[in-house]
Amino acid sequence: MKHKKTFGEILSIAWHLFLGGLFAILPLALTVYFVNFAFRLVIRGLSPLVPFIPEFLQVIPYVEVLLAIGAIILLGLIMQVFVLRAVVHGLEELIFKLPLIRPIYSGIKQLVAAFDQQNKLSFKKVVLVEFPRKDLFSIGFLTSEDPLITPGDDKKYFNIFIPTTPNPTTGYFIILAEDQIKIIDISRQDAMALIISGGIIQPDKK
Repeated sequence: MKHKKTFGEILSIAWHLFLGGLFAILPLALTVYFVNFAFRLVIRGLSPLVPFIPEFLQVIPYVEVLLAIGAIILLGLIMQVFVLRAVVHGLEELIFKLPLIRPIYSGIKQLVAAFDQQNKLSFKKVVLVEFPRKDLFSIGFLTSEDPLITPGDDKKYFNIFIPTTPNPTTGYFIILAEDQIKIIDISRQDAMALIISGGIIQPDKK
């Protein structure tokens, strides 16, 4: 009996050590897996461009990725300098007239804008509000001040967008008084990561 107890203790210790090692390496392993998966998706998506690349450039590993990055940088430069911006805005106006495409494009654009550090207009500040009921709190984004629709009293009101988890392109639009809003000192990117992950990814403590 003593031998069985000792063996069981050894097995228990080995199991705990295994779990400790597993949970220690799991975040790194999953990160490598998802980065590799995303990279392979990008390579697969850009593969139709390879036949159009000159042969002397095809000797460079993943040249299609480098050219795609260069094209995106060039597009960003053109958007800042030339009249292509007006063309893009015209195309967006056309998209917004399509009933089925409009909500999808609008939601994705709003999500991308939330991660854009240069965009200060879409989501101005991260806030904490009591929603959907008292003593239950949600993270939201202040989208504008002094909305046209208010109860009509002397309080100052704000438009708030509250994204849903794990799909932040949908959510709730609410109007709250200033004394019902608490501004959180975290970035919009950290707030979005917190919402999308369901609270698993926590922002760095300040």
